[in-house]
Amino acid sequence: MSILMQAKATRHTARSRFSGVAVCALALALVSTVSFAQTQPPAQQSQRARSNAAPHVPNAPSAAAPASQTKAAPGPSVAGKDHGAADVVARVGDRDVTVGEVRQFVAALPPRDQAVLAQDPALLSRTLRMMLANQLVLKEAVAKKWDKNPAVEAQLERVREQAVVETYLRSVSQPPESYPDDAEIQKAYDANKTAFVVPRRYRLSQIFVALPAEADKNAEAAAQKKLAEVQAKLKAAKPDFVALAKEYSDEKQSAEQGGEIGWLQEDQIRPEIKAEVVGLASGNVSAPIKMSDGWHFIKLLETKAAETRPLSEVREPLVQRLRAQRAEALQRAYLAQLLERNPPVVNELGLSKVFSATNGQAAATR
Repeated sequence: MSILMQAKATRHTARSRFSGVAVCALALALVSTVSFAQTQPPAQQSQRARSNAAPHVPNAPSAAAPASQTKAAPGPSVAGKDHGAADVVARVGDRDVTVGEVRQFVAALPPRDQAVLAQDPALLSRTLRMMLANQLVLKEAVAKKWDKNPAVEAQLERVREQAVVETYLRSVSQPPESYPDDAEIQKAYDANKTAFVVPRRYRLSQIFVALPAEADKNAEAAAQKKLAEVQAKLKAAKPDFVALAKEYSDEKQSAEQGGEIGWLQEDQIRPEIKAEVVGLASGNVSAPIKMSDGWHFIKLLETKAAETRPLSEVREPLVQRLRAQRAEALQRAYLAQLLERNPPVVNELGLSKVFSATNGQAAATR
C-alpha cells in the first residue's frame, strides 16, 4: 500500500497528451524506414540498421524535487552518430531500431513533447514497445499489399501533408540561438519564483500491516496478531525499526529498504498519513494509522523546510520553456501575416449543407 497521493493531474495530462501523438509519430517515422529496408538487399539492410515586461511562464518547470534529491533526466540529445550493433536499442523480427532513428524521431517532435520524453524515459520505452508491435502488424499488412489500398494511400497522403505543414511551421518559427539571454532568463525567473518553490519535505519510513477489506476471519486474526507484535516491539527500549520493517512490513518494496520510502513533499502524502506525520518529531514513530487495507506505522527520519529552487537548478528547463513560448508566438505571427496576404473566403451557407446532406443520406438508408 503506497502512502503517496495519486500522480498529479498535470503530469498525467502531459503524459497522456504526449503518448497518443508520440506513438503515431514514432510508428510513422519508422514505417518509412521499414518499407525502405524491405526493398534493399540483405547486406544493405544490415548496414543501414547500424547505420521588456517580464515574460509570463504559465507552465513553468515543476519545482517537484530539487536536483539534490531527484536527478533530472537530461534533455534528449538529437546529435550523435550510430556506432554499429551497440546502437541497436530494439529489435522485432529481422528489423533493428537504432539510437539514430530514435534521435531523429525525438528531434522531429515539438519542444514540449521533447521535454516530456526527457523527464520520463519510461514513456519513451513504452512508446517504442508499442511501435515494435505495430511493425509486426505492418509487415503482415504489406505482405498482403494492404498498403496499396486506396483508402490507406489517401490517409497516408493526409499524414504526409500534415507533416510537411508542421515541420515547415517549426522551421519558420524557431527563435534565434541567442534567445533567451541572461537578462531575459533572470527576469522570467524573478517573475515566476512561486513556480519554483519546493514544498516542505519529509523523509519517511514505514511498516505496513495489510488487512484487505475482503479478508476472512482467519486473515483478520493473523493481521491483528502481527499488528500487536509490531506494537509491542516498537515499545521496546531501543526498537530496531529497520529490522522490524524487513521482518513484518507487507509493503515489499519499502520493506527491502528497511521501511524507507524516501523524501516526499507534503502535497504528495495521503491526508490521513500527513495528519500524523506533521505532529511527529524526527526519529519518532506514529501510532498505527488505520487505512482501508491495513495499518501504517510511520517513522519520521528528517524534514526540510519549503524552499525556492535557485536559478542554477531550473535554468535549463526555464530556457526550454521560454524558447517554446517564443516559437509559439512567432508561429502565430507568421500565420497572421500569411492569412492577411491571402484572406480565406468561406461560403457559410454552402458549408451548412455538408452535414445536412450527410444526415439526409443517413435517414434514407434507415
